[in-house]
Amino acid sequence: MNYFVIGDVHGCYYTFSNMINRYWDKENEVMVQVGDLIDRGKNSPQMVGLARQLSRELPEQANFLKGNHELEMEEHVFRGPNPNWLWQGGADTLAQYKNSNRDFKSDMEWLSRLPLFFETEHLFISHAGISMQAENPYIEDDMYGILWNRSPLKNIGKLQIIGHTPREKPLYDSKSHAWNIDTGAVYARYLTGVKVKPDGEIIEFLKEETDARDI
Repeated sequence: MNYFVIGDVHGCYYTFSNMINRYWDKENEVMVQVGDLIDRGKNSPQMVGLARQLSRELPEQANFLKGNHELEMEEHVFRGPNPNWLWQGGADTLAQYKNSNRDFKSDMEWLSRLPLFFETEHLFISHAGISMQAENPYIEDDMYGILWNRSPLKNIGKLQIIGHTPREKPLYDSKSHAWNIDTGAVYARYLTGVKVKPDGEIIEFLKEETDARDI
């Protein structure tokens, strides 16, 4: 199967729904979303609900990774408070949950268990990438770790695809052989998806303009 990798969503439920309905070939593609499902946008509970539904109905085809916002929410709820998360959209997310019919505790437990990466022989997908400076990139609260890193990435001998740092358009770094596909959907730009062959060759980039209902 090919892979369909989607960038940071940040509560943009309608935008994400539009993208997968338009572009995702569920019969022939494994979808991987790079994390940051929640915060900043208007529809975080709905987005988590959709992610859980897809994961349940298509466990082999629908993959959602943990981002730093999921970690920050987890820290606030289970070990909190986390003022930084509240300031970065968390307060609005909590308010959205109060007005939704979703089980907040159940969603939180699901988000806390999301994997940090998706890996194949030729492809490595994570929220912020494998940094050259991280002694152990899998420590969740390390600023150079796989959820937070904004320093140069390490060339690991396979294509890395990440999000985390918003760009005006998908950005490729030849030294690390890595694509950043966070194009700031929640900032009224667009959501990026990229289709990749099993050998790591890029097939095409796709864009979904941000739906006004999300921001």
